[in-house]
Amino acid sequence: MREVTVCATQMCCCPDREENIQRASDLVRAAREKEGAQIVLLQELFATRYFPQELREDHLDAAEAYEGSALLDRMAELAGDLGVVLPVSFFERSGNCCFNSVCVVDADGTKRGVYRKSHIPMGPGYEEKYYFAPGDTGFKVFQTRHAKVGVGICWDQWFPECARAMALDGAEVLLYPTAIGSEPHCPGLDSWPHWSAVMKGHAAANLVPVVASNRVGVESCEHYNGGRTSLKFYGGSFVADHMGQEVASCSRIEGEAVGEWEIASFTFDLDEVARQRRAWGLFRDRRPDLYGRLLSM
Repeated sequence: MREVTVCATQMCCCPDREENIQRASDLVRAAREKEGAQIVLLQELFATRYFPQELREDHLDAAEAYEGSALLDRMAELAGDLGVVLPVSFFERSGNCCFNSVCVVDADGTKRGVYRKSHIPMGPGYEEKYYFAPGDTGFKVFQTRHAKVGVGICWDQWFPECARAMALDGAEVLLYPTAIGSEPHCPGLDSWPHWSAVMKGHAAANLVPVVASNRVGVESCEHYNGGRTSLKFYGGSFVADHMGQEVASCSRIEGEAVGEWEIASFTFDLDEVARQRRAWGLFRDRRPDLYGRLLSM
């Protein structure tokens, strides 16, 4: 038996970067001390408010290189102190490009490497193509002290190819830090049921647990042209088991208060999950020779 406790988190973000980082650190510490979490997932771009809802050149100044990143160094120290695996979402600069990236920090504080978001969305309130180049790392799985983890970032979670690729590479847990909420062009749309169903489908189709951590709360901004937008991030972070069933979840909160945060944890026996995955035969019966159509648009 090889048990691991995973934890989904969610929190409101405020305009103050230091306050956000401290709140995230407190979340990780609470997950470890109160829930015994060994793998803790924070949301996408937790150090700042969700800046891609507006087009402003000065936001590009916030990107930082992987080597020498103060944020990564700080979170790596925290992970090592607590003995937790900690994927850290950050705004990365590399050469002349910027990426939406995650650094996976192992339980001893070692940085195991970086995954760069492969699928970059563009739509009202989610103008990520202005800031981020498409990731060039390919889908990655990281061997950590507690499990082999695969990480996709937000829009990646809608693509079954991403989850399947990580499962084929041996991922034992799939992790999705995300930032999703209201749709400015369609105020009546509630995407949470679709959002959660897609990821639970990845868990069921691959027989691999999924952890999703979303932002929560209302974030507003002034645009360079004098306009103003507001996004309401709905939270609803969750853990799904390898059969696609939700086994732990956070609330759907729509408040303004920046102090709101929540954690949801669950313990898996990864050996038992692996046994069931082998016995079910999904990977035995795959037919890669028939899937060439997937390689075209």
